[in-house]
Amino acid sequence: MKKLSLLLALLWVSCYPIIGQAVTTDPLLPTGDKEVTLIFDLKQSKDSRTKGLLGKTSDVYLWSGAGTTATGNAFEYVPTGQSNFAEPFTNGKMTSLGNDVWSIKITPRTFYNVPTSKSIKRLGVLLKNGNGTAQTEDFFVTMYDAAFSLAFLSPTESTIVLKSGQDLPISLKASAKAIFSAEISVGNTLINNTILNFSTDSTDTFTTTIPYNSLAKLINDKSSTITMKVQAKAKLGTATAQLAVLVPPQITTAEVPAGWKDGINYLSETSVGLVLYAPNKDFVHVIGDFNNWETNNNYLLKRNTSAERYWIQLDGIEKAKEYAFQYLINGTVAVADPYAEKILDPNNDQYIPSATYPNLKTLPSSVKTIASVFQTGQAAYVWKNTAFKRPAKEDLVVYELHVRDFVANKNYQAVIDTLSYLKKLGVNAIELMPVQEFTGNDSWGYNPIFYFAPDKAYGTKDELKRFIDKCHELGIAVLMDMVFNQADYEFPYVKMYWDGSKPSADSPMFNQTDRHPFGVFFDFNHESLATKAYVNRANAFWLQEYKIDGFRFDLAKGFTQKQTSNDAQFRLYDQSRVDIWKGYYDNIRKVDASAFVILELFSEDLEERTFTNMGMMVWGNHNYDFRGMMKGETVDLTRLSYQSRGMTTPGVVSYMESHDEERLIYDAVQNGKTANSYSTRDLATALEREKANVAVFMAVPGPKMIWQFGELGYDVNIDFNGRTGQKPLKWEYLTDARRLKLYKAYAAMVQLKTSQSIFKTTDFSIDLTGMQKKVTLRSSDNTVLVVGNFDIQAKGMTRLFPSTGKWYDYFTGSSIDVGDLDLPLFLEPGEFHIFSTKPFPKPEADIVPWKVPSALVITGIEEEATAVKLFPNPATNMVRLSVPTFRKGDTHYEMYDFYGKMVKQGKVEETNTDISITDLKEGLYLIHIQDAQRNQVLKMIKQ
Repeated sequence: MKKLSLLLALLWVSCYPIIGQAVTTDPLLPTGDKEVTLIFDLKQSKDSRTKGLLGKTSDVYLWSGAGTTATGNAFEYVPTGQSNFAEPFTNGKMTSLGNDVWSIKITPRTFYNVPTSKSIKRLGVLLKNGNGTAQTEDFFVTMYDAAFSLAFLSPTESTIVLKSGQDLPISLKASAKAIFSAEISVGNTLINNTILNFSTDSTDTFTTTIPYNSLAKLINDKSSTITMKVQAKAKLGTATAQLAVLVPPQITTAEVPAGWKDGINYLSETSVGLVLYAPNKDFVHVIGDFNNWETNNNYLLKRNTSAERYWIQLDGIEKAKEYAFQYLINGTVAVADPYAEKILDPNNDQYIPSATYPNLKTLPSSVKTIASVFQTGQAAYVWKNTAFKRPAKEDLVVYELHVRDFVANKNYQAVIDTLSYLKKLGVNAIELMPVQEFTGNDSWGYNPIFYFAPDKAYGTKDELKRFIDKCHELGIAVLMDMVFNQADYEFPYVKMYWDGSKPSADSPMFNQTDRHPFGVFFDFNHESLATKAYVNRANAFWLQEYKIDGFRFDLAKGFTQKQTSNDAQFRLYDQSRVDIWKGYYDNIRKVDASAFVILELFSEDLEERTFTNMGMMVWGNHNYDFRGMMKGETVDLTRLSYQSRGMTTPGVVSYMESHDEERLIYDAVQNGKTANSYSTRDLATALEREKANVAVFMAVPGPKMIWQFGELGYDVNIDFNGRTGQKPLKWEYLTDARRLKLYKAYAAMVQLKTSQSIFKTTDFSIDLTGMQKKVTLRSSDNTVLVVGNFDIQAKGMTRLFPSTGKWYDYFTGSSIDVGDLDLPLFLEPGEFHIFSTKPFPKPEADIVPWKVPSALVITGIEEEATAVKLFPNPATNMVRLSVPTFRKGDTHYEMYDFYGKMVKQGKVEETNTDISITDLKEGLYLIHIQDAQRNQVLKMIKQ
């Protein structure tokens, strides 16, 4: 668990219940003042982050604390030196016992520095690796009174569920010889104890077996939970231990009422129907505010004849009041409703600022895990913008945004207040990184746990709707990042079907092990009808309830049951995957015929073309190549064109950066190339080169995506504070003139792409293989040429313009007359231009440093009477420039080799000027001649 600060080192982002024996102690009844061995069996951990610890033989550490109350803060005291979760804690180094079992010996009072005046009631413990990237969930170890204590040896669980006919063996141990007695209650009713009798002899252990029939006779209509409270009296004092025994109740069989859906059904302002899909489960109770969170057979759900669904109708509900509730499965596993639109998390909600989520309901202290909420009579959000027209997909410029790392207040309202910034940038779509409820409050969101509930860490559901509404008002579509390749433990259909370390074999939705090499949490089975039904309903929900404009689906390649071990296999055409996605896409289209569907696929071209032909889009990752261009490396950007992939429609959403990629500027400044005085490691240089990047990037037709703050040259390493950890805000970049010009260059290119139809032409050609890049766009009334020199020295580009005549330079506003198509254009390193035969509206001045094309060599043919003449040509040792006497003012010349390097310069006299060329290599040279009125270029060949 990543700690947010030393002061808040006890605030955990997740807490799972202990099932099985993940942590045991020796002695069984540990005390604060004597040495205790803590033993961890990592195979019993339920947190998916534990995967990074399995199989290790070293680099495993204890992170822990001690508490002085039985139910309060278990990390009230922490060991000396335990401060940085991202570093190894030497005093917590664990000893491997083999087979993923680890141990450590501590004396709690000295290890945690607990004053002798305080009793230690429990420990909070977890295991992690040295840098904190892998960890278990939090576990809690009960500590006992040093004088006298009592505990159950078996069963080890605090609640045991009997199967029909199953007898109950029990075993207790006291820390000294004592006299045992028992108190039995059913529900809240104390009864006469006739089933648990003890010898009057003093002993430190007790073992017996209680017959099933004896237990079954005790249950009543209201409760099937029998509580045994055992007391041991000794000279040292009195101690107690408690066990809850649940005898399976008799279930009523009845079909789910017509029209009811899985989840919460609002029947009236005072009545709610609950339906839980739970095949292979024996019985289900609902517990919550309406029954004081007690297991009561009056709240036992009916079961349909197929034994797949459980349901109940709750009447007498108070209108508009929020009710928290859980389903208690088989008497032991409490889960929230998987379709709930709001959940309450007792371990994390307390850290959500009231400004982000005011008046957030709290759970009773007895509720330790996530609960769901229903509320009748809710006021519907009134949408202000109901006629929003989505951009064409070929015009899409998507801005990928993570709420946590975009605004200081980390909520929807703060993003709403910032939308003018994005409107000025010109983007026409925002893609929100996952905002459905995820584990904890601090995450990228790719660890989802509830798919219908917006995460409260970012605000209320109406704030999210208000954000979408405002975006539509500004002409901006909103896309949601959907994570249906995996889910975390608290997703009810993971938690309900759990075998102690992974999803159980009878899980209706999940594979026990990942089917592909990129698994992180728990892997959905998308061939399951239950999974398909859930995904289809979630997609429809967000389109209808929140008016989302479409989806980006994470790891879409993982929607397969085909087992692969490497990406070379994983990316091959998979007909099952195609069929699964066609089914999801068809259902989306039934709900919303124009919704965008973008797949993070990265499969082979044949499969990607199959999806784009259907109407979907796929992600196109060009980060590596654009980073190379920034640094001065030779890269091939040909696949930036959807046509190069064999696609007939612009279905590739290309990007230079995403949440998952290193930042362009950071990589250039750290790793760029240098030549003479020019260095791509210089920040100012790197910012200029990114302008050239975005010009080529936006010029190639097709939808585009920008990662947040790329337009300002964000230069913080992606692994800062851990890859998915919070990154620093850099809004101060707007006060840096260099970065502001980069923003304006982005905005100018976005404006061209979204407003000029030629930027979605299908008639285009590209030359993106060498150090100099070229994109040519053609339409009936215009031709656009985008050129850039990505070398680290000046270079000439030949046969550049497709036609002679007048061309307009977008960023400088100047025009040039192209005469000789063979003459090269010389560009400085990082220099780029956007030429067109028809002028575009000129952007703000001085966005780029180029006033006119550097060392402009393209000109119309000079009139014979005023032209400077060159002879001999070809030449060997000397050439002569002959200048007409009536040219006014000083005339100068500059001689360049083919690569753009100036090799000679000087003043031209009024008559003849001889230039020695004996020191030059053979080849083509260009002589630029310029006076106050004219600019002329002569070609010379050195023999």
